[in-house]
Amino acid sequence: MRDVAISATLSTSALNNWLMTASKANITTKSAIPGRGRRFFAVVRHLFNRPVTAFGTCVFLVFVLMALIGPWLAPYGANEQIYTDARQAPSSEHWFGTDNLGRDVYSRVLYGAREVLEQAGLGTILAVICGTFFGLITGYRGGWLDELTMRLFDSLLALPALLLALLLLGTVGQSRNAVLIVIVVVYTPIVARVGRSVVLSVRTKGFVEAAQLQGESQTWILFREILPSVVPALTVEGALRFSYAIFLVASLGFLGVGVQPPSPNWGLMVSEARTHASQLPWALFFPAAAIALLVIGVNLMADGIKNTLQSAD
Repeated sequence: MRDVAISATLSTSALNNWLMTASKANITTKSAIPGRGRRFFAVVRHLFNRPVTAFGTCVFLVFVLMALIGPWLAPYGANEQIYTDARQAPSSEHWFGTDNLGRDVYSRVLYGAREVLEQAGLGTILAVICGTFFGLITGYRGGWLDELTMRLFDSLLALPALLLALLLLGTVGQSRNAVLIVIVVVYTPIVARVGRSVVLSVRTKGFVEAAQLQGESQTWILFREILPSVVPALTVEGALRFSYAIFLVASLGFLGVGVQPPSPNWGLMVSEARTHASQLPWALFFPAAAIALLVIGVNLMADGIKNTLQSAD
C-alpha cells in the first residue's frame, strides 16, 4: 500500500509539473505574436525618431506611393507623344518638360517608379528567400553540401555584379523576367553567406540542442528555432540588396540590355536623353535624380533598421 501511495504521489506530481510546463508554453506562444507586433512598431518608431532615417523612410514611402498610384496621377500616358510640345522646358503644363519625341517626362518618371520598384523589389524578395534557404541548409548541415554550395557561390561572387548580369542576360535574353532572374542569381549568394554565418553561431546554442534532444525534425529546428535568429540580419541585408538592385536595374536599362524601349525605365530614360543632354538637360536630370534619391532613401532606411535591431538585441 505504501508503494502504491508513493507511486500515486509521484504520478500526481509529474502531472502537475507537466500541466505547469504546458501552461507556460501556452502563455509564451500567445504572447509571441503581440511581442512581435510590438517589436515591429518599435522599429518603425525608432526609424522616425532620428531625422536622417526618418527622411530616408519618408522618401522610400513616397516612391512606393508613386508606384501604386502614379499611373492615375500622370497627366499623360507613359509613351504618349505630343509632337507639338516636343523639346519643351519644364512648365505648368509639363512639370518636368518633354523629351525629343514629345513625351511628358513627369508622367514617364511616375510610370517608371512602378517598373523599377517592381523589378528590384520582387527580385530582392526572391533573392532573400533563396539565400535564406541555402544559408539555413548549408549552415546547419555542414559537410560536403556546405563546401560544394559555398564554392559555387564563391565562383559567382568572383565576378562583379554588373559583369555577371551582362553574362546572364546574354544567355537568357533581354526581358523583364530575365532581369528578375539576374537579380536573383546575383544576390542569392550574398544573402546565403550572411544567413549561413548567423546559423553557424546559432546552431550550437542550448535551445537548438534541446530541440535536437527532443527529437524534433530538421525542418522544425530550422524554421522554428533558428530562423527567428536569422531574420534581423536578413532584414538589413535585404534592404541593402534592394538598393543595389535598383542600381542594377537602372544600369541594365542604361546599357540597353535590360528592358527595351519604349519602357519608362529610369536608366533607359537617361540613356535616351544623354544624346540630347545639352539641348534637353531636364530629360536627363529628372530620371537620374529619381534613381539617386530613391537609392539614398533606401540606404538611410536600411541604416536605421540596422541600428534599431542592434540596439534591441
